[in-house]
Amino acid sequence: MRIKACRKAHFNAAHRLYRKDWSDEKNLQIFGKCSNPKYHGHNYDLIVSVIGDIDPETGYLMDLKILKEYIKTEVEDYLDHKNLNEEVEEFMDLNPTVENIAVVIWKKLRNKINMDYDLEVTLYETPRNFVIYKGE
Repeated sequence: MRIKACRKAHFNAAHRLYRKDWSDEKNLQIFGKCSNPKYHGHNYDLIVSVIGDIDPETGYLMDLKILKEYIKTEVEDYLDHKNLNEEVEEFMDLNPTVENIAVVIWKKLRNKINMDYDLEVTLYETPRNFVIYKGE
């Protein structure tokens, strides 16, 4: 019996959306105020979902205390209150859009979670703007 178990989390981070090979004018045209050279921040809400079969011995899909710890060490400790462009290795040359942030989070968690489970990351940049990444 397949089921999805989810854990919510939160982190705050600053970023600037821009391409180094574009002029400030073109970055402003494409990314708008998100290309501000002085950066801007978001209060990100994260939902991490693990999908798989319930263990008949424990009744768990996965112990959510373990998932909570993975999210803390791999996401919250790594991204919270950081300037993504300047302090997070993956974004030194990768534009820190909400799409790219979700993929980075998924990859970090995928390395920790049993490959028998599917993994889905939902990342809210604002209450109305969010992405979902399933590793596809």
